[in-house]
Amino acid sequence: MTLHYPELAERVRSQRELQPAMYGDLDLTRTPYRFTVDPAVRSSLPRWVGGREELLEDDATVELMRTATMLGDVVADPYAALVDTYGTKRLIEMLTRACREGVDAVPDAPEELRTFIAAMEVRPDWLDMDLVEEGARLSRVSAAFLAPYLTRGAFLATFINTYAALPMALTGALSDKRAARRVTETTSFFAVTTLPGALDRHGIGFETTAHVRLMHSVVRFNALKRSAKWDQDVYGVPVPQVDQMPAGMINIYILAAGAVRAGRTEWTARERAIHEFVRYRCFLMGLPEDLLPSDPAGIVRVFHARAATLRHDFDDAICGELVRSTLAAYLRPGHTWHDRVADRVEKAWSKTFFTRSFGRGDGASAAMGVELDRLDRALVLATTPYVLGRFALMVRASNIAPLQGWADATTLRVLRKYLATYGVDEAMTEAHGHIAH
Repeated sequence: MTLHYPELAERVRSQRELQPAMYGDLDLTRTPYRFTVDPAVRSSLPRWVGGREELLEDDATVELMRTATMLGDVVADPYAALVDTYGTKRLIEMLTRACREGVDAVPDAPEELRTFIAAMEVRPDWLDMDLVEEGARLSRVSAAFLAPYLTRGAFLATFINTYAALPMALTGALSDKRAARRVTETTSFFAVTTLPGALDRHGIGFETTAHVRLMHSVVRFNALKRSAKWDQDVYGVPVPQVDQMPAGMINIYILAAGAVRAGRTEWTARERAIHEFVRYRCFLMGLPEDLLPSDPAGIVRVFHARAATLRHDFDDAICGELVRSTLAAYLRPGHTWHDRVADRVEKAWSKTFFTRSFGRGDGASAAMGVELDRLDRALVLATTPYVLGRFALMVRASNIAPLQGWADATTLRVLRKYLATYGVDEAMTEAHGHIAH
């Protein structure tokens, strides 16, 4: 019985009515095997975090996790289900034009596209766009100077559980070439959304977020309707909202965890702005507001609760191959000596970040296919003054009024250069981050 989140539960139930071709055969009231509240069953909550008993005793939090485990995307899924009629390329073209020129500019726009765009145009009551812009400015520093060295490591964390990783495996992402494309697309997405004005209605971030939602929904459709490997009783809904939350909010979780460790219940002004930016980006991605708490303790709680209710499993044929192919992927645009050295340094940093953040414990990282060697440690040690020193300098400069203009301009120049190396058209990132018509 739903007691705490009736509106969210209704959204889950509505999926069968909104998209019977996609969800008609799925029992949305059944709890999939991947979800567990049995204290005797090992979950995905890392042991270093602590016990999960207190989380499992919180009925409201458990209900939220169970409900969100069965929630896809009620507005993007119906549009993606038109793939048999229009094809993926045409769906992308119509969505792109609707984002740039408005849905009325799309000839014979399907009603599903109108509903999709209208949902993204909604401004939640809590939204402060000035604060979003400030949060984007502050987040841009880490996107330009830190993320290029860590994103692959964060990406690896999405592959350490079989139940969450299977949709990616079904897309054929086990090859090095596909893995490279996945990493660059993901890093580019998060970087693009930090550009000035990116999350405005006609900003480049709004458009790229819409495309991410469509791709997730296409994966969801293919898993449910075209894959014999998808066992609904075991996995439930593919790419559920509860699995999208960690990737969307990992940076604000890190800030929230730091606040909680310091005994703070409120954000600092800087953290508050970054939180507003991240929260709105996640809202545009389709995450329900129930998964987007406003306070540090709430952020930490939903992160830990998701892991505490996700059954542990690491299938080497799925997770291990995804990890290995992602680590082996070559992300640089060329093969000069500089490109090859930069690629090796970035891999060392990503492996270090993953090991320290997600693989704590004796042999935990090695068991998942990520093992630091002497060269990795030497490269990180040698480049720490450059990587962390430059990042710290730009963070400080961006908060000092006389230096802020210079810091912002430098950060934008570095970020656009970084995006260009991953194939993002420079014209798309100009004009204060808005799409050039």
